Amino acid sequence: MKIALAQINTTVGDIKGNRDLVLQVMGKSRLLGADIAVFPELCLTGYPPRDLLGLHGFVESNLQALQEIAACSGSMAVILGFVDRNPKKEGRDFYNAAAFLCKGKIQAVVHKTLLPTYDVFDEDRYFDSSESIQLVEFKGRTLGISICEDAWNSECFWPKPHYSTDPIRTQIEMGANLLVNISASPYEMGKPRFRFQMLLDHVQKHHVPLAYVNLVGGNDDLLFDGNSLLLGKNGNVIAQGSGFAEDLLVVDTESTDNRGYHEKESMDDLFQALVMGTRDYARKCGFKSAVLGLSGGIDSAIVGCIAVEALGAGNVLGVSMPSMFSAPESYEDARSLAHNLGMCFDMIPIKSVYDAFRKSLSDIFTGMSENETEENLQARIRGTLLMALSNKLGHLVLSTGNKSELGAGYCTLYGDMVGGLAVISDVPKTMIYKLAAHINRHREIIPQNTIKRAPSAELRPNQKDQDTLPEYEILDGILKSRVEEQMNIDEIVAQGYERKIVEKVIRMIQVNEYKRRQAAIGLKVTTRAFGTGRRMPIAMKLNP
Repeated sequence: MKIALAQINTTVGDIKGNRDLVLQVMGKSRLLGADIAVFPELCLTGYPPRDLLGLHGFVESNLQALQEIAACSGSMAVILGFVDRNPKKEGRDFYNAAAFLCKGKIQAVVHKTLLPTYDVFDEDRYFDSSESIQLVEFKGRTLGISICEDAWNSECFWPKPHYSTDPIRTQIEMGANLLVNISASPYEMGKPRFRFQMLLDHVQKHHVPLAYVNLVGGNDDLLFDGNSLLLGKNGNVIAQGSGFAEDLLVVDTESTDNRGYHEKESMDDLFQALVMGTRDYARKCGFKSAVLGLSGGIDSAIVGCIAVEALGAGNVLGVSMPSMFSAPESYEDARSLAHNLGMCFDMIPIKSVYDAFRKSLSDIFTGMSENETEENLQARIRGTLLMALSNKLGHLVLSTGNKSELGAGYCTLYGDMVGGLAVISDVPKTMIYKLAAHINRHREIIPQNTIKRAPSAELRPNQKDQDTLPEYEILDGILKSRVEEQMNIDEIVAQGYERKIVEKVIRMIQVNEYKRRQAAIGLKVTTRAFGTGRRMPIAMKLNP
């Protein structure tokens, strides 16, 4: 049986646009001789639709679009994700569903059984769980159709399964001889390989082919990597979709080909994920161009490289905003980066604005010594200038803070935190240097001086990040242990970190929660980002 893995990039809420995209790819699949075309989870509404599901008429529009697609199915079957209504009086109003379409009609509907509620997921807020498992017969094959999480509970793969049932095992016991999983599985570093091994476990255990179709694209903070798969009954990789790009593969489920699992170098995957996320966030929010502050530092250099790759050099404006504390090489490094990338570049000195601010505050501040107030004024002036450029020129402002700074609160609210998208807010500083090496692997794009110089906010004379923060290797290790692995102080100290430093970092994480709640949305690439998957109170007293 020839199956089309239709790895598409949908837009949340754009039911008509998503319908048209499905119809277009259906046509291509038919021309390529597919028996079945398989599309991702909730591809009609986009994933995740969240509270759009409560808007009157929204779910009905997706049901109407499903009927229109079904009418065009013909002899080629189609499997795609949509939102179904729950007719029962009790429970949630909707089901996360997969439709099997053929011969102009909806032939079968399968509801999702396992509803994730961890990390960024809150599906049981909207959906009811399926109470039964059903199979679909087509061209002599018995299809076990499942939806994303339904494939994530193999009792043999997980040391402690999340759920009490394994829908895939149940499908096999009922006689399924072809497994089809439609998915919207968000990306995080290392997850594509882990997901492949998990899917391979099903095949090796049950000896049936498995078609896995994953969403691709960026939707707000969530990035979807694609990497769709067709695994043969012997565990051979018959086909693999592209990473971070739309793809359409029409392949035979009985093929004995074994292409092996293709895995990119980790920094290449990370770079492409951030590029895709930036491009899609801008495009889906209606922006064609972006502006960012270029300080001459490594963080803004990385964001500049990502923005140019995502939007095109002519659509990115980098702005140097030197103060009296800015080293001459900071401007030169920023200008060199812009030249190497071919991006637009300008300079707006901020000393005169800073002097005006200080004069306005001089009477109120009489007799008070200077402190971080005067430092933060500089960052807030720069943020105001970038927002002015955004308003006047229609650019999306990209903030350039990394995860280490955001975690420790080493950032200025309404200053360097302003923007529409925090591109690298989930990338630790130590990984920023690895990204820089990856970007420079063929030629020097980021100036070596930018990489080698000690990091500095340049808000006071001879300032260095390490005046305030631990060494980044130590800070990032503690942050990962605390934020991603949720360890307590004793557990982190047991890893070899000094207790005083651990206590300091944890205190910084806690007291700066209010800043992160007001930060620009960031692209999630680690197991636990400062975003929708982390819900910490602001007003709290914790004694871990």
